[in-house]
Amino acid sequence: MDTLRYLADLFLHVDKHLLALTQQMGAWTNVLLFAVIFMETGLVVTPFLPGDSLLFAAGSLSSIGAFQIVPLVLMLILAALLGDTANYWIGRKFGEQIFAKDRKFLKKAHLVKAQAFYEKHGAKAIVFARFAPIVRTFAPCVAGIAKMNYSTFMMYNLVGGVLWVSLFTLAGYFFGTIPIVQHNFHYVVVGIVLLSIIPIAYEFIQVKKEAKAEHQA
Repeated sequence: MDTLRYLADLFLHVDKHLLALTQQMGAWTNVLLFAVIFMETGLVVTPFLPGDSLLFAAGSLSSIGAFQIVPLVLMLILAALLGDTANYWIGRKFGEQIFAKDRKFLKKAHLVKAQAFYEKHGAKAIVFARFAPIVRTFAPCVAGIAKMNYSTFMMYNLVGGVLWVSLFTLAGYFFGTIPIVQHNFHYVVVGIVLLSIIPIAYEFIQVKKEAKAEHQA
């Protein structure tokens, strides 16, 4: 129970914890940020890591001098691009074997949702998925499993990575210092998560409707 409380506090007050890390680790915090964004987008076993809220928090701390905003954005874009690229190749080389059966952090249901998202939007899913937690982690893997043309993948990967990192980090930079945001950061985090899962919920409902319609036909 104490562990759950700690994790919830870490999630809801990521700004305070990140600020404390910058004070303890200094420039090494950049390495930590790079690693988290890379892992959240690049490793199919870590879809639970914070992405959107961490970008927003890093941006808000940049506005008070904890990070330099331009190098931060460029670094995180690189982490996002490398993460999706690694995930693509994991899917291309090992995807079918990895998802042959359910594992603790590798649920076939997650892959099915990502496949539905990918089939619905085609190559553009690589861009759209950036803004959908969990799907974001599995979409590049699905593209790899589907043997999507690598040049096409990289083009959409670049567009999605730049948009995702820039929008959330700069939103934190410009709005994170507003007193009402600072004092209610946990609500902002919850709001970001809720907005982010709307695409997943919508796609899930659509897939259910289509499956029901096919069953009744």
